[in-house]
Amino acid sequence: MTQRASLATLLALASGFAAGTSNAQDSQAAWDALAKGGHVLLIRHANAPGLADPPGVRADDCKTQRNLDDAGRAQAKELGATFRARGVRVGRVVSSPWCRCVDTATLMAVGKVETSTNLLSDRAGKNPERRAGLKELIAGWSGPGNLVLLSHGWAIEALFGFIPASAETLVIKPRGASRSGGDLVGRIFP
Repeated sequence: MTQRASLATLLALASGFAAGTSNAQDSQAAWDALAKGGHVLLIRHANAPGLADPPGVRADDCKTQRNLDDAGRAQAKELGATFRARGVRVGRVVSSPWCRCVDTATLMAVGKVETSTNLLSDRAGKNPERRAGLKELIAGWSGPGNLVLLSHGWAIEALFGFIPASAETLVIKPRGASRSGGDLVGRIFP
């Protein structure tokens, strides 16, 4: 192996290690914040295969929507079990009315599930009213406990600039002056 190839391999390994360390630190900061309460957990629904709902989708009929698969149901249950095991206090649970979000929230079993259209998908940020409503939900939380919000990748992207993985949790400290309704404290990966 040449010296250049050895250096490239070493740099690749180091950056992979650093990314893994960064993710671990990010997650630890998120868990530490949740222990204090007063934060928002913005969660993308658990695994639901596909990228979009099928043609003819109807909000009032789960059979027409993209739904959780077995892996997604397991993710949701595991996420709820982890929150309970870590003593995360939940004050309120609000979900997008789409079945994959409501099912994720229900299977997490961390509180009574309410729905809000402010948590619906916002593909390409085309719905400023919905985005403002989600920002208001985040900014307005002060506890007690933590607020759990179940939403969609595009809705989260419209506020934070990236689409999280299925069942990924963003931990947010509410702050009204923020563009997204709060400051991202850390991420908890599934």
